[in-house]
Amino acid sequence: MATRTATKPSARDRLLESANELFYGEGVQTVGIDRVIEHAGVAKASLYNTFGSKEGLICAYLELRYIRMKDRITAALTRFHTPREQLLGVFDALDEAINNPGYNGCAFVRATAETGEDSPIRRVADDYRLWIRGLFTELATLSGYAAPEALARQLHLLYDGAGQSARMDRDLSAATTARAAAAVLLDTAQLSTDGP
Repeated sequence: MATRTATKPSARDRLLESANELFYGEGVQTVGIDRVIEHAGVAKASLYNTFGSKEGLICAYLELRYIRMKDRITAALTRFHTPREQLLGVFDALDEAINNPGYNGCAFVRATAETGEDSPIRRVADDYRLWIRGLFTELATLSGYAAPEALARQLHLLYDGAGQSARMDRDLSAATTARAAAAVLLDTAQLSTDGP
């Protein structure tokens, strides 16, 4: 009878998970590369061969968070039936994240606060922000609102504000409050005369 052995995560996966834990918990500039390497239990060469630099690891960490956040929000939206419900459902997904005991604010805001304007780190954060704004725009368009881009921008501001309030004010109800404001915004927004 053959016994199954668990496969050990790759050095890349261990580095990413360590970066995710340490960078998200303490900040991308606060945590030194040696700490990430030690936490991951890999050789220093593994980091440089895989990511090229600390900045490359930070970008990969943010890309991992982006993918996970996108998957989490997309999965949460399957609970809702209409695009309007899904617009509000984005705030429900945020509420779930905020109320996770490990919530420490927006990883993208925190990372870009510590980097220069021309950094590749900022480009990864911009990709995430474009996706969330695009999601709001798409759902607003499908809901039949007359100015979906403007509405999406307003909803995005509420979304960002809720995340910041949860982090800075330790307000676990921030997403619920933002959702209520978003519902009022949707109720007062003009519908397109062309229909959805």
